[in-house]
Amino acid sequence: MRVYEIAQLVDGELYGDGNHEICNVADLGNASSSELTFAEGERALQQAAASQAGCILIPEGVSLRGHTVIRVKHPKLAFIAAANALHPSKLAAPGIHPTAVLSPTASVPASASIGPHVTIEDHATIGERCILAAGVFIGVGVEIGPDCMLYPGVRVYPGAQIGSRVTLHAGVVIGGDGFGYVFAEGRHHKFPQLGKVIIEDDVEIGCNTTVDRGSLGTTFIGSGTKIDNLVQIAHNVRIGRHSIIAAQTGISGSTAIGDCVVIGGQVGIGDHVRIEDGAVIGSQAGILPGKVIRKGNVLWGTPARPLSEFKKLYAYFSHLPDLAQKVKELSRKISEG
Repeated sequence: MRVYEIAQLVDGELYGDGNHEICNVADLGNASSSELTFAEGERALQQAAASQAGCILIPEGVSLRGHTVIRVKHPKLAFIAAANALHPSKLAAPGIHPTAVLSPTASVPASASIGPHVTIEDHATIGERCILAAGVFIGVGVEIGPDCMLYPGVRVYPGAQIGSRVTLHAGVVIGGDGFGYVFAEGRHHKFPQLGKVIIEDDVEIGCNTTVDRGSLGTTFIGSGTKIDNLVQIAHNVRIGRHSIIAAQTGISGSTAIGDCVVIGGQVGIGDHVRIEDGAVIGSQAGILPGKVIRKGNVLWGTPARPLSEFKKLYAYFSHLPDLAQKVKELSRKISEG
C-alpha cells in the first residue's frame, strides 16, 4: 500500500511522502523503510526520532521531523486497521471435506468451510461463512452464528449457543459437565449437569480453555469478551461484556463478573463471587468464596485486597529478614544480660 492509501484507511493526517510504498508492519525499534509502525507515549516518541520506518502512526498534535508520519486519534488502533489491510486473512474455501461426518438433520450453509474429520451431530446449526477446522466436534442441537472461526480440535457439547464472529482456538471445550458433587453415604454423588452455555457475539477464547455448562442454569459469556489460553470457567458463571481474562485463571461456579473487568493471569476465584463493572484483579490474586469486588476497584494478592494496601504489606514483607535479625540480636542481648 502507498502511504496516502493508509492515511485514507485510518482517516489520518499525512505529513511526508504519500507515494512511499509500505509492504509490512513492524515494531518501532526494528521497522525498516518499507514497513509501518506506530508510536504513542513520550518514551516511544523519543525512540521514533531514530526509527528507520517508512511511515509512523503518531498521535494528533505531535510532530516528528524528518519522518513520514500519519497523525491519528489512536495510533495503536489505526495500526491494527493498517496491519489487517496489509495482511488480510486467508479464508478457507467453502465446502465440506470428504472425511467430515454430518448428520442429515444438521444445517450447514454452502458458504461454510468444513474441514477434515469434522463431526456435526443431529439438529446442529452452522452460520454463514463459518470455518470449522480439522477435528472439530459439534454436538446435538448446537447453534453457531455467522462468521465464526473454530480452530482444530474444538469441542462444542450438545445444546450450546454461540453468537456471531466468535473465535474458538485449538482445543477449546464448550459445554463440558461442571464439577459438582454431593458427599453422602460415604461417597461422592454427581449433581445433575443439565444446563447450557451461551456465548454472545465477538467473543474470542484461547487455546485449551474450558467453559462448563450450567448445572441447572446457564453459563454465560457476554459480547466482546476476550479469554486467554488455559482458563477454567465453571458451571453457572456469568461474564459480562468486553471483559479480559488472562491465562491460567480459574473461575469457580456461580461467580458473576461484570462488564469491562480485567483479570490477570493465574487468578483464582472462589464460588459465588461477584466482581462488579470495571474492576481489575492483579495476577495470581486469590478471591475468597462469596467475596464482592466493588465497581472500579483494583485488587492484588492472596487473599486479594486493595492495591494500595497490598503495596504496603509487600513493603513490610520485604523487610522481614532485617526484622528477624534484629529480634535475634535483641534476644541474644537479653539472654546475656
